[in-house]
Amino acid sequence: MIAITNAKIYPVDAPVIEKGSILVEAGKIVKLGADIDIPAEAEIIDAGGRSVYPGFIDAHCHVGMMESAIGFEGDDVNEMTDPVTPRMRAIDGFNPLDITVKEACEAGVTVAATGPGSANPIGGTFMAVKTYGHRVDDMVIKDPLAMKIAFGENPKRVYNAKGKTPMTRMGTAAILREVFGKAVRYMQQIDRAGDDASKLPAYDAKMEALLPVVRKQIPLKAHAHRADDIFTALRIAKEFGFDLTLDHCTEGHLIAEDLAKTGAKAIIGPSFGHKSKFELTNKTFETPGILARAGVKVAIMTDSPVVPLATLPLMAGMAVQAGMDKDEALKAITLNAAEILGLQDRVGSLTPGKDADLCIYDGDPMEITGKSWLVMVDGKVVYKR
Repeated sequence: MIAITNAKIYPVDAPVIEKGSILVEAGKIVKLGADIDIPAEAEIIDAGGRSVYPGFIDAHCHVGMMESAIGFEGDDVNEMTDPVTPRMRAIDGFNPLDITVKEACEAGVTVAATGPGSANPIGGTFMAVKTYGHRVDDMVIKDPLAMKIAFGENPKRVYNAKGKTPMTRMGTAAILREVFGKAVRYMQQIDRAGDDASKLPAYDAKMEALLPVVRKQIPLKAHAHRADDIFTALRIAKEFGFDLTLDHCTEGHLIAEDLAKTGAKAIIGPSFGHKSKFELTNKTFETPGILARAGVKVAIMTDSPVVPLATLPLMAGMAVQAGMDKDEALKAITLNAAEILGLQDRVGSLTPGKDADLCIYDGDPMEITGKSWLVMVDGKVVYKR
C-alpha cells in the first residue's frame, strides 16, 4: 500500500481537500480524506503541501501515430487511398516508444484517446490508452473506443486532389449515408440468419468494422470545425440513431444554444496556434467556456501533434484566461473527458475504486510556471522529478 500524505487534493468530483492523504493499493485508489488512518506498513510519499490531481485526459489526439522528429516513415494517421476505411485500427499504428508519449506522461497526461485523422469521411477506430508502457496491448483501456468520421475541408482537399468523391460537403455526407445504410442492412442480414450460417451475408471487412457503430456499442467521433458541418454531423447521427461526439467544434460558440438543446458532447481544440485554413477563421479559446456556460459537456484537447500532448493542462489554462470557469476547465481535462469517452468508471477523478492515475504538481498545472513533481499510473510511480 502507498500513502500520499500532506497534500492539497483536487478530487474533481468532490470539494478540494486542503490537507489530506490518499491511500493506493493494487493499482486502485482505496481512500482519501483530510483525516484518515495510515496503515503502519504503507509506503509514505510526502507531497510536501503540493497539489494532487487526477491524471489528465486528452479526449482527442494522434499521439504515437504521428511520430516525433520523422516524416513519412513515422506518419500512420491517415490511410489516404480510400474515403471509407472503417477497418483501420489505432492500435496497429501506435508507437508507445515515441518520445511524445513519455513527455505526456511526465506532465501528468496519463490517458489519451488516439486514432486516425480526418482525411477520410470514415477513417477507422480510436482507442483509449494509458501513456505509460512499451507494448500498446498492455496500455489499452478501451479498443475500439469510437469510429472516426470527418466533415469539412480535409476530405474535400484529399479527394479533390485524386479527382474522386468526395469533392464537396454533399459528397462527404452522401458517402456516410450510403455506407451506414449498407452497414445497417448487413447487420440485419446477420441477425436474420441467426444460427444458420448458410444465410449469412458474404464477409465484408468494412461492414464488420462498422457493426459496433450500428449496434450502438461505440459512438461516432465526428471531426467538424464549421457550424454547418457540426449540424450535418448531428443530422446524420440522428437519422441513424447513432451517438456521437463533436470533435474540434471550432465554431461551437456560434451555435452554443443549439448544441445545448441537442445534449451534444463537445471536445474542443486545438485552440492554440495559427488559423491554418478557412474553416478555422473563428477559432478562439473562448469556445469551451461559452459552451460550458450554455450547458454543453465540454472536454479540451490538443490534437497532438498539432499541439504537444504534454501541454494539455496549459490549453485548459488558456481557456480560463479567455473566460472559462477554472473548475470547469479542470473537469474538461479530467472527469468531463472521461465521461465523454465512457471511461468514467476507471479514470477522471480521485475516487475510491478508480485507477490510481494521478499527478502531483509544484504550482498550478494550468500556469506556465506549474511543474510536475510526481506521476502515478495504475498505482505505480512512473515519474518523479
